[in-house]
Amino acid sequence: MLFEIDEGGAIDNIGEYAESLLKDLRIVSGIPIPINLFQQIFEKKDKSKDMFRYIERFFAETSKKRVPVLIIDELQVIGDMKIDGYLIYKLFNFFVRLTKEMHLAHVFVMTSDSLFLEQVYSEAMLKERCDYLLVDDFDYERTMDFLDGYGFDDQEKEMVWQNVGGKPVSLVKLINAKVSGKKIEDMLQSMLMLRTGEIKQRIGVLTIVSKKVLFEGEEIELKYDSITEILDKFSEEYSYAYEIITPEIAYLVRENILFSDPVKCIIKPQSQLDLLALREMLKSV
Repeated sequence: MLFEIDEGGAIDNIGEYAESLLKDLRIVSGIPIPINLFQQIFEKKDKSKDMFRYIERFFAETSKKRVPVLIIDELQVIGDMKIDGYLIYKLFNFFVRLTKEMHLAHVFVMTSDSLFLEQVYSEAMLKERCDYLLVDDFDYERTMDFLDGYGFDDQEKEMVWQNVGGKPVSLVKLINAKVSGKKIEDMLQSMLMLRTGEIKQRIGVLTIVSKKVLFEGEEIELKYDSITEILDKFSEEYSYAYEIITPEIAYLVRENILFSDPVKCIIKPQSQLDLLALREMLKSV
């Protein structure tokens, strides 16, 4: 929203605006929040052309009384946006300025696109200036504890762990199935069949159509054999290291079949369910 604001004019009364906003803070569930924050920004006629300058000045004022925390979710949506050059580079330089240089705010950036994260993480400007926090699936102990609270017996819990691991969205689906009286074993089989079919479709379509992906600024045609060669490695392995991201790996990651870890430089299936579905699919390739 900030970078779709109409160009023209500038907001010069940041101090006055920030002061009035701070007076309008209310406590909601223990969290201080400004009332009608976005309305006050976007209803002004003199919208700011330089939002970086606006945010910096606003945080400079608010940091006198509060410690601002800037949270941006799903940042990959602006990955290719250009405003006098690629916005993403300017944005992260700005984050470094807010945090390491001026100590005005904390910044959290979240994305579900691991390739985009790798692109950002590899930038020299972020070396020694940021921490990478992986929000991963539950481990074994946490999964067992989680299922304990919903009446799963030991056999059911082990069955769930072997088939879907600790992926929260899958665990919730199974909990709902149990509450509605369905057998966990039947639900797991249904989930595996569905996911296997989805992956077969995404891979099999490459045998009948010529699909191209944008990779490093160029359109690259995907090869079915190259895709299956990557997936074949998961017949026996859960993960493996890569040297570089290829167009085929990029496609599989963006199709939510594989996950790329930019810190460890490994790729792996998105979940235990995806691993089992891949192995089922490979039996028929």
